[in-house]
Amino acid sequence: GGAGESLVGGGMLLVAGLLALGLLAAYRLYLRWGTRSGPGGAARQSQADALPRMKRRDFSLEQLREFDGTRNPRILLAVNGKVFDVTKGSKFYGPEGPYGIFAGRDASRGLATFCLDKDALRDEYDDLSDLNAVQMESVREWEMQFKEKYDYVGRLLKPGEEPSEYTDEEDTKDHTKQE
Repeated sequence: GGAGESLVGGGMLLVAGLLALGLLAAYRLYLRWGTRSGPGGAARQSQADALPRMKRRDFSLEQLREFDGTRNPRILLAVNGKVFDVTKGSKFYGPEGPYGIFAGRDASRGLATFCLDKDALRDEYDDLSDLNAVQMESVREWEMQFKEKYDYVGRLLKPGEEPSEYTDEEDTKDHTKQE
């Protein structure tokens, strides 16, 4: 039966979407109330707090890679074409963190599909065009989460795209708007 099968498929998508939202909610609670320490966590945390606010700039995928928490104490990741400084969340995004795989990378696909392994990472620019509506909504949700919690640094550039020139004024103006 064609109609019955498509109903089952739609139901599965709905269940997957609800499961994804449940996981997102659990993760948010964990972020809010999760433990603040861990082995070496406090030292890394104070190092993170000591870093000056990063100047606004755009990144190619290659430039983003440098900020994986190993080569550089600062940790950046991209969600939906926007780059965030997640250094203060180093216990999540640092080398030993559960989400460390996303450090210095475009995390959009992994967050959208709740996939925390290498399969969710692309080495070339990922336009996310194959994601379904539920997954794209999830990407936008994550983007909002990161905007609330972390500093927005700039855009993730598409291949061949030129970086924007940011003035100091823009930097502070945008900063006050976000707080």
